Amino acid sequence: MDAAWLEARGIASNLRAYYVKAGWLEQPVRSVYRRPRGTLSWQQVVISLQTLLLRVPLHVGGRTALELQGFAHYLSHETKTVHLYGPDKPPAWLEKLNLPQRFLYHNSTTLFRNDPTKGLGSLVWNVADGIGRDLSRFQGGGLTSLAWGQWDWPLTLSQPERAYLEMLDELPRHESFHQADMIMQSAANFSPRRLQKLLVECDSVKVKRLFFLFADRHRHAWLKRLDKTAIDLGKGKRMLVPGGRLDPVYLITVPEDLNAVS
Repeated sequence: MDAAWLEARGIASNLRAYYVKAGWLEQPVRSVYRRPRGTLSWQQVVISLQTLLLRVPLHVGGRTALELQGFAHYLSHETKTVHLYGPDKPPAWLEKLNLPQRFLYHNSTTLFRNDPTKGLGSLVWNVADGIGRDLSRFQGGGLTSLAWGQWDWPLTLSQPERAYLEMLDELPRHESFHQADMIMQSAANFSPRRLQKLLVECDSVKVKRLFFLFADRHRHAWLKRLDKTAIDLGKGKRMLVPGGRLDPVYLITVPEDLNAVS
């Protein structure tokens, strides 16, 4: 927690200093405090942001959410970057923590017209009562929670369908066509109902065209259950890869060797 959170609960600066001196609190960076419970992890930091500090939604998404949900064999086996999504930036002190991972913030409202995370209230855990909140009503927007640590604290993250769209948004500068293709290959269990809602809400023509490009390559059973006529794929060509080949169906340029990676 930060100094403002403690101050709002009547713990003034002199009392905070006493707690630190007595060893009841640690101060990893200026104006940030934690209980002395072993090595600080990025999961602890994000769960604290989600449950204590923020009044706006914030969730783990993109590549990080896919890694946490069984797609790590197609991605990195070690989390080096934690992708965070929400309508507002997290506190600036997040980048000052001495962690091996870096945090990368993405504005979720630029990807989804009506961001499905609105209404989440940033909480999946009722701190006052010590009980979890039901996330089922938000799963249509592609969110879920993952129990973490010995106390099973809930980490809010994108379900694989939403995380995949978030990852596609990073192509081609920060993610690769090969990894996106490999993840789609293993996406036989994607939910068509969830995909339909997310694709309708998605505001990125690039992401939607890329999604169907990869989906057509692997032809999972759920593809037949999607209503493509309800999804706006835009008009005109989109150049994603300079010097690449133009896909004749979705009018986007892709790497020349894309067919070689399936």
